[in-house]
Order: sequence, then structure tokens, then C-alpha cells
Amino acid sequence: MAVTFIRTLIIIITLMVLMRLMGKREIGEMQPYEFIITLIIADLACIPMADVSIPLTYGIVAIICVFLLHQILTILEQSGSIVRRIISGKPSVVINQNGVDVVELKRNNLGVDDLIESLRTAGYFTLDDVSYAIYETNGSLSAMPNSNKTNNANSIPLLIVAEGKIEHHNLKLIDCEKNEIIAFIKKQNSNLKKTEVLTIAGDGRVYFKEKNKKYKITSFNLKEGAWW
Repeated sequence: MAVTFIRTLIIIITLMVLMRLMGKREIGEMQPYEFIITLIIADLACIPMADVSIPLTYGIVAIICVFLLHQILTILEQSGSIVRRIISGKPSVVINQNGVDVVELKRNNLGVDDLIESLRTAGYFTLDDVSYAIYETNGSLSAMPNSNKTNNANSIPLLIVAEGKIEHHNLKLIDCEKNEIIAFIKKQNSNLKKTEVLTIAGDGRVYFKEKNKKYKITSFNLKEGAWW
């Protein structure tokens, strides 16, 4: 028991020193390679703590080797933009002046619903609340408020169409049929397949984004009593 306690104490002290040397970034601010290295270090630390048959030095040496790898990658990342892009990737502009960039979202294995969730977390509840939105290399979302927006939605918009597909669950919430949405899209001189994003707020305010075109704000006649 005493041996296990001492081994655990030594490993914890070693980890505290190395993590302190790795910097002050929080988990949500880590680059992908930093997060991976942190997981590996945690796994390596558990082995000598749990198995007393493994020499303690094996675990410490392995942890130090991973730490040294982290330091090398950090130096390489800071050496130039090309190397940084290879190691950590580059920021992705997912909302620009034309609206939601679905292609850029797909490159990051994200959907429109993921973007809407990230915006809500950042305090923006409609897609036109921001002029630009950027997913940073560490996965966080940075947004620039839309200074030209004058009218605000008074309810949370529901995603009705995403990448040409109707969200049937949300369609039920607004008490609307699929053919009504298709007819509305036709009035916008478009079709369902070309519609990348369509959201409807409780007051009928619509965010409509067609493929390769700038988004527009219009309105949809909701049925009486349709409110959320």
C-alpha cells in the first residue's frame, strides 16, 4: 500500500511539473496535437500507478519522451505559418457576407445544426446576427456581430431545411406540411435541392440561403397559434 502511494505521488508530481511547463492553455483552447499528447500522458501515467510490477522509471521516461515531443512540435509550429498550418490546420470561415458557407462546414465535418448550436453558445440566436463566424484551429467559434441588422427575432429560429433536406421534427413544431415549405421555396425562385439553409422564427421571420447566392431575410405566413 505504501509503495503504491509513493509511486502515485511521484507520478502526480512529475505530471504537475510537465503540465506546468507545457503552458497555461485550457482544454478548450488546446490545439489538436496538444489534446492528443495530454491524453497519451494521462494514459501512460495510469500504467505504473496501477501495476507495481512495472518499474516506475519506465513510466516516467515515457512521459518525459512525450513531453519532449510536445516541445518539438510547439517549436515547429512557431517556426512559420506553413508548418503551423500542417500541424494545427487553419481557421475556417463558416459565415461570411453571403451567409452560411456549407462547403466550409463540410470540410470540418460539421453541419448547419452544429453551427447554430455554437452560435447560441456564443450568444447569437439567429444566423444573421453575425457578419462573420470563424471556427478556430482549437475548435472554438469566433463571431463578428452584424452591425447592419436592425430587426431582431423575438423567438428562437428553427432549422427547417439544411443542405437540401427538410428537418421533419422542426416542421411539426411549426405546424407546417412539407409541400408548404416546398411551395415557399419555389416562390423564392429556387428549389429544395438548392436550398442550403432555411430557418423560421416564431414571428415568421425567415433566413433563406440558396447555394452560391447571398442569404436573404423574408417572411413566412405561419398558421394561427403556431408559436414557440
